[in-house]
Amino acid sequence: QVQLVESGGGLVQPGGSLRLSCTASGFPFEHYYMTWGRQGAGKGLEWVSDIIQGGGTTYYADSVKGRFTISRDDAKNTLFLQMNNLKPEDTALYFCARYATYGSSPTSPLHRRGRYEYDYWGQGTQVTVSS
Repeated sequence: QVQLVESGGGLVQPGGSLRLSCTASGFPFEHYYMTWGRQGAGKGLEWVSDIIQGGGTTYYADSVKGRFTISRDDAKNTLFLQMNNLKPEDTALYFCARYATYGSSPTSPLHRRGRYEYDYWGQGTQVTVSS
């Protein structure tokens, strides 16, 4: 059974840092393209960051570029999102998602990615940035 379980969220002051983790099970993690997304209260879905199989290529939304770093540890079936210099507008439910096609990568850019392109999602971990 495919599972994605996020952790690491919490309450942090502006300018602070958090490291999110997404532990995968039930599928060959190393062969899948993975993405972090977020959704704030009353806001739409925003794709935050991508990482290719093997981790050699990453992409970021303009809103987080230079502050967030995505990585993966295929030996531990875990996806990470290091978030630095957090801002109140980063407050959201963060989740990881598996790109649906084994061994492949999306052709659409991050900001135009559709929900339908992902087949499994985690439950999410809440990040709240507030003083």
